Amino acid sequence: MVANFTELDHLQGKDEIVRKIYRKLIDKLSKFGQLKIEPKKTSVHLRNRFGFAGVYTRQSYLNLEVHLNYELKTPRISKIERASANRYHHTIKLTKDSEVDKELLGWLREAYNLKK
Repeated sequence: MVANFTELDHLQGKDEIVRKIYRKLIDKLSKFGQLKIEPKKTSVHLRNRFGFAGVYTRQSYLNLEVHLNYELKTPRISKIERASANRYHHTIKLTKDSEVDKELLGWLREAYNLKK
């Protein structure tokens, strides 16, 4: 039996700031164009044609994983993982909704527009 997860499953019981950050993030990403939101067991995958980001909710913050074709060098990145020859997954810890800013949205737009 396959369990179906929803966005609410990932937000339930979390601090209000987590819900606030998530809502702002989804609102801003929706303006990019087609956005597919795919809740999984441990995360919420964000896709257009391909997966470009993932959201991992925690009690008082969320980790946003942004998929780019190069290694992003900035103190905002808490972890970088090389996923393939031409794809890097960058983890950014978001603790307040103001961190969903122009810089972050720029990286997300770049990830959104990547070709496979």
